[in-house]
Amino acid sequence: MIEVVPESNYDSQHHFISESAWDHRRVLDKIATDCHRWLPNDRDRGLIVDESAHLKKGSHSVGVQRQWCGRFGKVDNCQIGIYSALVHREQMTLIDSRLYLPKAWINDPRRCKKAGIPPEEIDYRSICDIALESIRHQRKQGVDFNWVGLDGGYGKEPHFLRELDHDGEVFMADIHKDQRVYLSDPDPFIPLQKPGRGRSRSRLKSHFDPQRLDQWCQNQPEETWQRVRVRRTTKGFLDVEMLHKRVWLWDRKEEKAKRWHLVIRREIGNPQEIKYSISNAKKNTKIERLAYMQAQRYWVEASLKNGKSEAGMSDYQVRGWLGWNHHMTLVIMPMLFMLKTRQQQKKHYPLLSCADVARVLKYCLPRRDITFEEVMGQLEIRHRQRRSSIESAYRMQMQKSDSMDKILSYLISDT
Repeated sequence: MIEVVPESNYDSQHHFISESAWDHRRVLDKIATDCHRWLPNDRDRGLIVDESAHLKKGSHSVGVQRQWCGRFGKVDNCQIGIYSALVHREQMTLIDSRLYLPKAWINDPRRCKKAGIPPEEIDYRSICDIALESIRHQRKQGVDFNWVGLDGGYGKEPHFLRELDHDGEVFMADIHKDQRVYLSDPDPFIPLQKPGRGRSRSRLKSHFDPQRLDQWCQNQPEETWQRVRVRRTTKGFLDVEMLHKRVWLWDRKEEKAKRWHLVIRREIGNPQEIKYSISNAKKNTKIERLAYMQAQRYWVEASLKNGKSEAGMSDYQVRGWLGWNHHMTLVIMPMLFMLKTRQQQKKHYPLLSCADVARVLKYCLPRRDITFEEVMGQLEIRHRQRRSSIESAYRMQMQKSDSMDKILSYLISDT
C-alpha cells in the first residue's frame, strides 16, 4: 500500500493497524447500523452467520492452530473468524467479525498476553457461543432481520438452536444427513419402576425410535417432491425440488420435544446433491418461503468471497489481537461502500459487481508517481525484509537444535 498511496509510510500504517487505540467494535457497530438503514426492511431481510478460515504459517498469529479449514476441506494451520452478513434478496454485506480462540490459546495466558488479547476475552467460547453473541449484539443495537441463516456446523448443535428459539429468533439451519429426527411425537416419559428394584429411574425414554435423515429421504416417493422456483440468476431461474415435513427433535433431556420444519432440497439434474435444513418458522409457513430462506445462505459465501478477492480479507501479516480486528474492520467498511455504490448505480449499471467497483477505484484514486530509483529502493526494502525473515527462521531453527543437543548431552552424561 505504501508503494502506491501518496504521502504514506510504513511506520504510520503499521501503527494504525497493529497498535493504534481506535475501537474496532464501535466502527463495526456504525457499519451495521448504516447497513440497517440502507437495506430494505421487510420480511425478505435476514442475518446469515458463517465462519471462514484464513491460512497462516507459524504459531504466533493470534488464534492460529491446526484446525478444520472449511475453505479447503481439510485440517490446516489457520485462524477462524465468525462473520455475520445482513442480506436482502441479492443485496448483502458483512456487518460483524469475531475471532475464534481455541482452547490451546485460552489455556496459555502468556501466549494470550503476548498476542495482546484483552483479559476479558481470555475465556473459551465455542464457535456457536460467538455466533450467539453476534446475533444478540445486533438485536441489542437495533439491527432488524426476520430470520437467522446457519450452516451445518451450527445446525448440529441442539443447545445453540434451542437458545435461538428461546430468544424468539426464527432460524433456518442446515443439518447433516446423519441427523436423527422423530416422525411422531416422542412424548418423553420416565419408565415405571417396581418398588424395591434398585435406584429410582430419572432418564427419559420414548415410545418411538428416531430415523436418520438420508435413509428416510431415500424412501420417499417421487411424487412427494415439489418443484420450487427460488430466484433469478445470471444463468436463468434457479429451480429446485423440495421435500417438506414437520418433524420432532428431542435431545433426550427435554420433557417436551420441539416440532420444527424439515426442509430438504434436491438439485434438478443432480439428484445426489441434497441439502437438509431445519427451521422453527411458524407452523403455516409455505414451502416457497422456506426454500427462499434456505437458499439465502448462499449470499454470505458470496460476501466472504468478495471480501477475500476484492477487499484483501485474507491478505494480512498482522499477528496480534488488535491488528486482526482492525484489519477485518477495514475490510468490512469498504464492502458496505461497494454495496451502496452498486445500488446507487443500479439504474445505469445493473450488472455492476464488487470487482467492477474495485477496478474503477484503482483507476480513479490518486496513485503515487515514483521514479525508477524509488522502484529499486522499494525492491531493496522488500528484499531486506525477506532476508531478515529468512535469517530469523534459521536462528530459531539453530536455537532449537542447540537446545536439543544440550538435552541429549545431559541425558547421555546422566546415564
